[in-house]
Amino acid sequence: MEQIFEQSPSAALKHRYDYCAGCGHGVTIRLLAEVIDELALRERTVGVLGVGCYSTSPVTFDFDCQLALHGRAPAMATAVKRLLPDRLVFTFQGDGDMAAIGTTEIIHAATRGENFTALLLNNANFGETGGHLAPTTVLGQRTPSSPQGRDALEHGYPTRLTEMLALLDGANYVARVAVNKPANVLRAKAAIKKAFKAQMAGPGFSMVEVLSACPSGWRLTPVEAHSWIEEVQTKTYPLGVLKDATS
Repeated sequence: MEQIFEQSPSAALKHRYDYCAGCGHGVTIRLLAEVIDELALRERTVGVLGVGCYSTSPVTFDFDCQLALHGRAPAMATAVKRLLPDRLVFTFQGDGDMAAIGTTEIIHAATRGENFTALLLNNANFGETGGHLAPTTVLGQRTPSSPQGRDALEHGYPTRLTEMLALLDGANYVARVAVNKPANVLRAKAAIKKAFKAQMAGPGFSMVEVLSACPSGWRLTPVEAHSWIEEVQTKTYPLGVLKDATS
């Protein structure tokens, strides 16, 4: 890193990487950038970022980005898309940002059929602030605020936000993917591209939930964390397309 800073501040930012070893956020950001370039939409893209580990990604992205108040990215994305309807507009939010603080915003945006794409990074905890229990934490999962494991009677059940949004008439395309192994990474990229194409084709809300490993928050090695997604997390959050009204 010292060698990078010796070159220039811009070179340091170009090579910057903010995520823990094994974190799925970096993979998701790479897929997002690849899809935007493949669709030739970089100059027409506006990203609206929530509050989380991923909030530094404007340093990586080479397109316009906005930082929203905690949970309010859907409201800002609504304004941007209505003012600039020819733009590709997406929100990039963690499960704490979207499924806890921002639940009202995302539900009403989908109900109205707002024509932007929501990307939800589900790592089953509040990763940025120490890994404590989030709405998406699965039953039995231990966190600093649920040291004995999430208990339904004490903490409630996990929030399946994607299933909820898929039921709404305003939603056109809703899918859940993971980035824990090569085959799933390819499916994740295809889902993001499908959601973006659906947005650019016409009105309607689209969403892709991404199961993203958080080895530091889960107190696991990167290898163990990617296996945990397959063996535990997908049992609560099955992968697949939940709704496709685009055809």
